[in-house]
Amino acid sequence: MMAAESRTGLRGELRHNEPMAAHTSWRVGGPAEHWYRPADLEDLRRFLAGLAANEPLLWVGLGSNLLVRDGGIRGTVILPFGGLDTLESAGDAQVLAGAGLSCAKVARFAVRQGLTGAEFLAGIPGTLGGALCMNAGAFGGETWAVVSEVQTVDRQGELHRRRREDYQIGYRSVIGAADEWFVQAQLQLQAGDSIAGQAKVRGLLQQRAASQPTQLPSCGSVFRNPPDDFAARLIETAGLKGEQIGQAQVSQKHANFIVNLGGARATDIEALIRYVQQRVQECHGVRLETEVRIVGEFE
Repeated sequence: MMAAESRTGLRGELRHNEPMAAHTSWRVGGPAEHWYRPADLEDLRRFLAGLAANEPLLWVGLGSNLLVRDGGIRGTVILPFGGLDTLESAGDAQVLAGAGLSCAKVARFAVRQGLTGAEFLAGIPGTLGGALCMNAGAFGGETWAVVSEVQTVDRQGELHRRRREDYQIGYRSVIGAADEWFVQAQLQLQAGDSIAGQAKVRGLLQQRAASQPTQLPSCGSVFRNPPDDFAARLIETAGLKGEQIGQAQVSQKHANFIVNLGGARATDIEALIRYVQQRVQECHGVRLETEVRIVGEFE
């Protein structure tokens, strides 16, 4: 581990062959060839501007919704958590929030400001940047429903402002300009009661803890809900709760979660994902699509 400043004049943290198991919520994954945590937005822009045009890039927030294979990742992983941390009220019931913030922190800030509409973010176990990338949702809310504008950065380190209308937004899907990454969002909320909002956030977190296996490493929901149905229902009625490959297990508590019992490898988890897809297809005639992103090299 070294400070990037020692070689390049940057202020962030640069590591080589960094084990991704330390940076994913499943606690699995091989090493990243290069790994960078920027100090702030300007540091990130300078880092990107200095990269080769063909350098593979992967952005990782809290590492939820991500499976890194055991062979690791070629190229550079950028971890903005802790660096892109703008969080302020912008007037007219708006909040400016950096993409490196946890969704739960954004939710708590909004309700403390007496704003409502972002409480559902407390149920998303990742960063705002990750939630923007996939239109993450929880408890009936979706990220882009409260987004009016975003700021992005491209490979050259140039910043861009984009409106919600610049993206094609669907269920767990966001399509926009290629080779741009979210660094900040402007959320349009509504004036509300701060005490009631804080109580709602606490209630949603309690509901999440009661219904999801939060005590074991997981990625959150593994599969997208098919139209007019629930992935968890299809998996459970296929008799797959508790199904296990190695130390990876379909959760006994929530069938759309795969948990790491303590010694799982990425290979075990991916094999269990494929097995669940196969069995649900055989039992129900439905092909479950993954919500989790699978990246990296096979060992």
